[in-house]
Amino acid sequence: MKHTIRVEIVGSDAFWRNAVMVEWEYQFPERKLIAESTGYYMIEADWLDDLKRVAGMLFSKVLMAPANPSRRQYFRWLFPHCERR
Repeated sequence: MKHTIRVEIVGSDAFWRNAVMVEWEYQFPERKLIAESTGYYMIEADWLDDLKRVAGMLFSKVLMAPANPSRRQYFRWLFPHCERR
């Protein structure tokens, strides 16, 4: 079994996050991302660099997601003015 990791795809809005998914499916049709919740996916660790490259082409980025995504969402609710890094 391959080592999987949880990532978050961050774009300026839903359009750009969706564009990342469309481009990913076009470039790597055999690599399926497993959606967990809005913006969060399980991927094979070996795919991380490729996914970051695709996201970068579409004004987005890929972040390592915490084991509990609700904690990150809570902090974004508390500090909405902070830029996502």
